[in-house]
This record gives sequence, structure tokens and C-alpha cells, in this order.
Amino acid sequence: MTEPLLAATGIKVTYGAGTSLFGKKPGNTVLHGVDIAVAAGETVGIVGESGSGKTTLGRALLRLVDVADGEIRFDGQDITRLDDNAMRPLRRRMQMIFQDPMASLNPRHSIGRILGEPLILHGLAENRKAARDQAAAMLDRVSLPEEVLARSPHELSGGQRQRIGIARAALLRPDFVLADEIVSGLDVSTQAQVLNLLKALSREMGLAMAFISHDLSVIRAVCDRVYVMQFGKIVEHGPCAEVFDNPQSAYTRTLLDAIPLPEIDPDWLDRVAVDEA
Repeated sequence: MTEPLLAATGIKVTYGAGTSLFGKKPGNTVLHGVDIAVAAGETVGIVGESGSGKTTLGRALLRLVDVADGEIRFDGQDITRLDDNAMRPLRRRMQMIFQDPMASLNPRHSIGRILGEPLILHGLAENRKAARDQAAAMLDRVSLPEEVLARSPHELSGGQRQRIGIARAALLRPDFVLADEIVSGLDVSTQAQVLNLLKALSREMGLAMAFISHDLSVIRAVCDRVYVMQFGKIVEHGPCAEVFDNPQSAYTRTLLDAIPLPEIDPDWLDRVAVDEA
């Protein structure tokens, strides 16, 4: 693997630690010394059951939660304990696509405003007209009509809202994107459309991406490597084909055995796309 764009070593996250009238509170440790790396242009999967710590890890990588120990480096810079002001210039380069797009889209704003304001804020558009033009072009790229700019989030379907979430992240020309369970709850056909769109944008933009999912078929279809998490620790990692075809961890084997299909189908995404064409 080439030099990682984003690398975390020994990451520990603890919630609720502090002091009280009765002394120190140890808190609840969610991540126990996690190591993970993502290279430019690489898509890495993070998989595990609910409560395994995968979402906390993703938020720690973006510095949305503080780490108690360890180091996070982005593009060679130690960002582990940068304050909000120091992190601000990096926020455009590190974007997140949320599981529930409705919760991340302001219901009182139009799609045009949701897509356009970040462009102006980060200096990527000189004025509102330039921002609208960029937003319209990106809508076309994610197969949505320009008329969507005038609509509100509640007027769109779940799949359309997820496309808006992807468009919002891509418009800021990031280097790293964290996608957290972004196709959970969508039907298989819509999942395939969203995932193929994300794969295409990732190739075009050379993105480094961390893809969080509990669905191993999704991970196999879109990721180059995978990290398997259990109880806040990495129990196995490696190229997807190797991990899924020859799992070394008993926990990974348990996850594979729990899949309702007899085996992981790495080609389902391409097959669904052909069926929908």
C-alpha cells in the first residue's frame, strides 16, 4: 500500500470519563487501541455488529469525537488534538455522508441552499449564481434534475436524499470521505444505484474513503480492504477477497455464517445494475 492519506494508531475513545464529588469517573471505553490506514484512491471497509465501535471509529477519524490516546495523521499532519480553529481548514477535505440523509439536511432550507452555501463558505464559489451553477452540474452528475434545487428535503425519496448527501460531499472536492451505513434501509435496486454512483465518483476524484457497514455483501462490492471490528478492537483486516474467502478470526467466520445467503456474492452490485439498465 502507498503512503496512507489518513492513518490512526493506538486510537482509544472513552465516553463519560471525568471527575465528580466522589472522585474520578473511569468512563466507558469504546475503542481500545485501534490502528487503521486509508490510502489516496482506496476504499476501506469497516464492518462489525451493532455496538462494535465502527461508527465511533469513523467519527474519531474525522475528529468529531475526541480521542483519549493514540494518534491520527491526515496528509502527514498530526491532527489528534487540533482545536476547532485549527481543524477548520481541513474540514472541506474530510467529508462525511450520513446514514440518515434526512437528519443531516436542514428541512427548512431548499436543496439549492443546502448545496450552495458550503461552496461559498469554503471559497469554492464567488457568489450565489456560481454556487448554483456548480450545484446544478453536480445534480446532473448524480442523475437528478436541476428542478430539485428548488425542492425541500422532505419532497425527495430516500434514495434521492442520499444522492443529495453524496453531491454535497463531492461538491467540496474532498480528499477523504467517510460513508456511514449510507444504504441501510434502501431497497436493493436503490442500494445498487447509490453504490455505483459512489464508486464512480471515487474513481473520478481519486478519493480515499472509509465505508462503514454491517452488510458484508456491500463491503465486498465496493471496498479494496476491510477491517473487522468487535468490542472496540480490530480482530482482522486485509484485502476483501482474502478476508472473506479465508477468514482467520472466529468472529469474522461468525459474521459470514450469519449471512442469509449461502456465500458472499461479490458480483451482486454489477448484476443489479445490469438488470436495472
